[in-house]
Amino acid sequence: MHIDALKTLAVDALEELKAKDIVQLDVSRLTSVTDLMIIASGTSSRHVAALAQRVVERAKEQGLQPRGVEGEAGADWVLVDLGDVVVHVMLPETRQLYDLERLWADLPSDLERDGELSGA
Repeated sequence: MHIDALKTLAVDALEELKAKDIVQLDVSRLTSVTDLMIIASGTSSRHVAALAQRVVERAKEQGLQPRGVEGEAGADWVLVDLGDVVVHVMLPETRQLYDLERLWADLPSDLERDGELSGA
């Protein structure tokens, strides 16, 4: 599935269950693990779990098996790995604590790191 279709699938699933503060981060130049991270907040652990489950359900409806789902037990932060898109659904206090938006914005890109290592 194309990355734009994955992004739309995930965002639509999150919006369907009223996720809060949905943010998309293009991390394709920062890591080879994924191209896009979507971060959203839920209002309670139950809401966080439901949001993540909806993303998984929508992916499966499109014939896509998520690579992994982590954090369902505590549900203060659930990660859904769709390959080129990774979805983080968090409680607001967890999101504030880990501040993924700032963390990923402050990282040097792979190109910058490669240049530093080669002395360029």
